[in-house]
Amino acid sequence: MTKTIAMMQPYWFPYLGYFQLIAAADVFVLGDDLQYIKDGWINRNRILVASEARMVSLPLKKAAHGLHIDQRQIADEFAQTNGKLLKTLALNYSRAPHSDVILPLLERIMRYPERNLARALEYSIRELCAYLRIDTPILRASELAIGAVEDKQDRVIKTMKKLGGERFLNPIGGLDLYEDERFKRNGIELRFHRMSALSYPQFKGPFVANLSIIDVLMFNPVDQVRQWLPLFTCELPHAATVPAVSTPNAAQPTFMEMYS
Repeated sequence: MTKTIAMMQPYWFPYLGYFQLIAAADVFVLGDDLQYIKDGWINRNRILVASEARMVSLPLKKAAHGLHIDQRQIADEFAQTNGKLLKTLALNYSRAPHSDVILPLLERIMRYPERNLARALEYSIRELCAYLRIDTPILRASELAIGAVEDKQDRVIKTMKKLGGERFLNPIGGLDLYEDERFKRNGIELRFHRMSALSYPQFKGPFVANLSIIDVLMFNPVDQVRQWLPLFTCELPHAATVPAVSTPNAAQPTFMEMYS
């Protein structure tokens, strides 16, 4: 059986496709040693507020440009900020059918005292995977001891070989960043994940797509969300196309482009 590896930087309450990627892989690598990119999706996401998408973020301490995710620290006022966000979530999702289960889960995650950004994000992802009953092993890129690399693709290939991976599954947004022939020369299949379109009842307004997993879990029972985990296409490089319309999720950085 082909061993599939997926790799992504840790995100803060990422969208459903992120968890599809984890569930589809035999091993998932968290790129905790990737460079932190301001205004990306590492420490922010979107929730539903008054039937519209609203950006929320996890505050970080000021730091020099170029630091890796695992070198960044959450701001000292994170407890106050998270307290306000929890109130916002309670106010806007209190009538959602599964708020009684999801709000306590989110509070436990957001009250976690870890200040290292990578470790805090890892904790939240692991807790959400546990709730969704996703049992894919999750590894830290920083602990794999890959060694010196020629370039970004070489790092991915060496990670694959280190883990005995035969298929690299990457979000469709990274289609133009990888050379299929280079992966083939190294005995690796390159495939791209494209989440299928789906919708679900929110409140009375029109459906707002591409929100944080928070929104998905508030409105849907866990068994329903688990049924959506396989709803994606696994596309060959030559047959796939990058989404014509850029969405918040399609625009999220891929594992490779974040490496320096």
